[in-house]
Amino acid sequence: MSSPKPSAPNLGIRLAVVAGFLLVVYFGVSYSLRPVVKVVAVIKDKSVRTVPGTVEVKAEFDRELKSAVGGRIKTSAVDIGKRVFKNDVLFQIDTGDVDLEIERIKNEIEAARKKVELGSTFRQEVLNSKDTLDNLERQTKVGSYPAAEFEKQKRLHEQLQNKMILDEVNNKLALANFENSLRAKELEKTKMTITAPSDGVVTAVLAREGDLIDRNAAIANYLAVGRTVEGKLSEENFRDVKPGQKATVRFLTFGQDHYNAVISKVLPSADPLTQRYSIYLDVAMPEGRPLTPGITGEVTIILDQRDNALLIPRRALLSNDSVYVVDGSKLALRKVVKGYEGLNFVEVITGLKEGDLVVAEEQDRFYDGERVKTRLLSN
Repeated sequence: MSSPKPSAPNLGIRLAVVAGFLLVVYFGVSYSLRPVVKVVAVIKDKSVRTVPGTVEVKAEFDRELKSAVGGRIKTSAVDIGKRVFKNDVLFQIDTGDVDLEIERIKNEIEAARKKVELGSTFRQEVLNSKDTLDNLERQTKVGSYPAAEFEKQKRLHEQLQNKMILDEVNNKLALANFENSLRAKELEKTKMTITAPSDGVVTAVLAREGDLIDRNAAIANYLAVGRTVEGKLSEENFRDVKPGQKATVRFLTFGQDHYNAVISKVLPSADPLTQRYSIYLDVAMPEGRPLTPGITGEVTIILDQRDNALLIPRRALLSNDSVYVVDGSKLALRKVVKGYEGLNFVEVITGLKEGDLVVAEEQDRFYDGERVKTRLLSN
């Protein structure tokens, strides 16, 4: 007895089920084979126009401490690494010889003042000569004394008078010279007390107590506590930079932390060797983060900013100012117009809208129109 043949409707249903299953498998396999793109959403936020540069921390000054005068060091209050404060006495040079010289000059001044007060030793001779000349003048008028002889005596009197004036001028000059010498010696004495020019740290001691030093001899190395943060900018980034502009600074020593800063000075000329321009920054550093001379980092200067701008990560932008946008399940290569460019984000003027998903990594693996799966990253 033969088995009954399946009816045509049952066969159609079975074929449809198989076809549907195969279609689901196909789409499942097809979807699973699609590449995964890492995307970020276009956001609205503040856009900034910035320029980058490098920074280096420098001591306010690092120099040799020198003695302006020679002599023997009587006392020293310095040691390597010692913290000192402005006007602290660091070295004292023996002032014994200078003190003796000051005492001698003071005595000379006293004598010179007395000479000035008493006047010239020729003063009495001039007075006597004047009396004689007055008497001869009366005799000449009545004809009892030759006029020629009177003129001769008059010239002699004038010569004696000039001699007296010159002598008094020399006495005053001698007094002034002694007073100048005293001031010079007293100034020399003050220079024999060597003080700290500012708060700082002694980094080397080059002379000790008892050493005999020459004028302008280096006696210690001194590192000021004050620090300056110097930035360097390329010529193309320097044009719009001005004092007062805000910036952020990152020091390599402190990792990825950024610190707020303000431009305090802008130097108008470039380094002739590097053709880079210098700026100086006031950086707000927290407690416990000292700026050590020599550390380096990066600066980002904020030139301008706009609110409610469309932003994408810089890494999403291709070299031809295009981005890959996820349109449904496909990629679309879309041209955009850039606005301000910041350190991490780029403003988009046209070509995108808020919420669009743009490919942020490995763009070179994909092509326009490719079907993809997405993985959303944070901005």
